[in-house]
Amino acid sequence: MKSFYADGFRHLETKILNVLKNFKTGGILIGPGSRNVVKIFDIDGERFNFKSFKQHNVINRHVYKYYRKSKAKRSFEYAQLLLSKGFHTPEPVAYIENFDFWGVTSSYYISRQLEDSPTLMEVIVNHSFPEREKIIREYAQLIFRLHEQGMEFLDNAPGNFIIRNENGRSQFYMVDLNRMSFHQEINLDKRLKNFSRLTSDSEVIRIISDEYAKLVGSSGDYCFNRITEAINGMVRKRKMKKILKFYKFLLPKR
Repeated sequence: MKSFYADGFRHLETKILNVLKNFKTGGILIGPGSRNVVKIFDIDGERFNFKSFKQHNVINRHVYKYYRKSKAKRSFEYAQLLLSKGFHTPEPVAYIENFDFWGVTSSYYISRQLEDSPTLMEVIVNHSFPEREKIIREYAQLIFRLHEQGMEFLDNAPGNFIIRNENGRSQFYMVDLNRMSFHQEINLDKRLKNFSRLTSDSEVIRIISDEYAKLVGSSGDYCFNRITEAINGMVRKRKMKKILKFYKFLLPKR
């Protein structure tokens, strides 16, 4: 086993390891748990978010042991990086990896739990959400700041942004951090493609395009068209995956 704790959390090591021993049966499950499993556990009167990453095949288990950082380690390190750059994410606590001869058998990322806060998804789907357009524009400003620092949040989906009102402004806390890319500079088309996972709501895309265009010094129509193309491409890709899975199911097993 390998573990690493953020400053100020090493004293919780024994209790965190005890939580992991009872991870399957304890805690409060968040989401369906069909892929990665996220649960909330109470430790010493505080709530913590435990994310267990899906088991990999033998090849990927070997890769994550010897050649590539595990998803848990990347989540922890990217969280620390974002905080150091002035962005927000739930406070990282620890990551833990378990191994056998072949590779990684399980990995966990632990952070503080943010309570009673909506996600950007709730803002997008609820057209009567208070200050909806203002929040969407502030989200576009956040992504612009990330891009300006060469950071591309690949899981840029609305459920991965927790919103808290702090001093009259929306603060976006990013979660599900294990997929990020880093660049010296990001060109405009690549920046706009980064919105492909967000939504197919044309009103929301129009607001984001307008705000992002002002920040980057481009045309709102150009940004809208590029984002729309990226979203349509993502939709086609998902449909193709479903078709391939369907035909794979129909093929006779050997």
